[in-house]
Amino acid sequence: STSKGDGNIMEKIINFAVVAHVDAGKSTLVDALLRQNGIFRDNEQVVDCVMDSGDIERERGITITAKNCSIRYKGIKMNIVDTPGHADFSSEIERVIKTVDTVVLLVDSAEGPMPQTRFVLKEALKFGLKPILFINKIDKKDARAEEVVNMTFDLFCELGANDEQLDFKIIYGIAKEGIARYEENDGNNNISPLLDTIIETTKPFEGSENDPLQLQVSSLDYDEYIGRLGIGRINKGKIKVGEMVAVAKNNGELTKERITKLYINEGIGKRETTVAYYGDIVTLAGCPDISIGDTICDINNVNPLPKIEIEKPTLSMNFSVNNSPFAGRSGKFVTSRHLRDRLYAELERNVGLQLEELPGQDGFKVSGRGELHLSILIENMRREGYELSVSKPEVIFKEEDGKRTEPYEQVIISTPSEYSGTIISDLSERKGTLVLMTPDEENHDRLEFLVPTRGLIGYRNTFITNTKG
Repeated sequence: STSKGDGNIMEKIINFAVVAHVDAGKSTLVDALLRQNGIFRDNEQVVDCVMDSGDIERERGITITAKNCSIRYKGIKMNIVDTPGHADFSSEIERVIKTVDTVVLLVDSAEGPMPQTRFVLKEALKFGLKPILFINKIDKKDARAEEVVNMTFDLFCELGANDEQLDFKIIYGIAKEGIARYEENDGNNNISPLLDTIIETTKPFEGSENDPLQLQVSSLDYDEYIGRLGIGRINKGKIKVGEMVAVAKNNGELTKERITKLYINEGIGKRETTVAYYGDIVTLAGCPDISIGDTICDINNVNPLPKIEIEKPTLSMNFSVNNSPFAGRSGKFVTSRHLRDRLYAELERNVGLQLEELPGQDGFKVSGRGELHLSILIENMRREGYELSVSKPEVIFKEEDGKRTEPYEQVIISTPSEYSGTIISDLSERKGTLVLMTPDEENHDRLEFLVPTRGLIGYRNTFITNTKG
């Protein structure tokens, strides 16, 4: 294929996701990959974490939705998926993991594997992917790369990795400076070793353009001119603008639609094209009722892929109409109909969310993956001009084998030793169990607890007070 690709040439394609715990450097690594592969002009002003494009993402410095971009390296087109690190947005990772061929697992060289490292790794191993370990931030003064590699290896074993997965490649680096190395001190100063390792361990997506089309939608987007857009990876065959396709819905229905527009990833933007081939991640228009998990198939050969399984919500809140004396002063959407339309629109994009109408009152029970998941939804709605009142969060109990169960979380706290007594007694009151206590650097203790989710609601303020900030 030509180096630029005019959109109609079949290219070798590898897709990979960057996964890790919160703040391990995922979006920063994606920045480095884009910067060193000619995506930006030399004189272009580029913000940090360029993939975090939402307002709240920028303000909080976190990734909320998984996003795609692409680079070209040694004649191969690579689609990169940047993913969120918080457990609350885990549904984003569960959706996109099916669209990639491998994952780059980032681990902080000082912190080691954290709770969310475990979750994202479990998802990758479940789909038979072979992760590449990237030990990031090796310039930290308390870096302990060798120890962290061993801890990660133990985590792989614990999660039941097979022999091939256990034989993972290790890269050391500093994502902020765009450095990747085969050995900690080998002096290399660019990101190439990571890309070379991906090419070496991962075969480009294989298939034939003559296979019947099969494409599963893993995320949705919306364009005010074109309407709803489906995003997913072409699993087999090719897709053309103007062709009729069969859409196999999650509920077993079959509809026929015509593809009106096709886009592929080009750098951090999208480029319109007339045809796209197996392995590529495409955005398509023309299916107004498409939803996540639907499979788009060849009209004469309908072969839907299995549904995307998403973890069930753990926390719920009631959203209802604002009936306080100040109602209608700050927002412009105040009725229950407005609320209903907005929440149903959110369900289409935010697959980790569940919604039920409250009987006998103007309100909804909204269930999500955690406090952050719901608070981001509330903040987005507030900014869009919705007025609503919310109840305090409640955890969701489940009956399993005749026993009542509740969600719990693994909590890791690093604190000056003088406060650890207060913290332990505090969390014990909240029904937490201390699992592990180890000395950390400079008079700090590292505490690990298992705490029921309901005990953690509102704990942050107490924690900050008890540790004097």
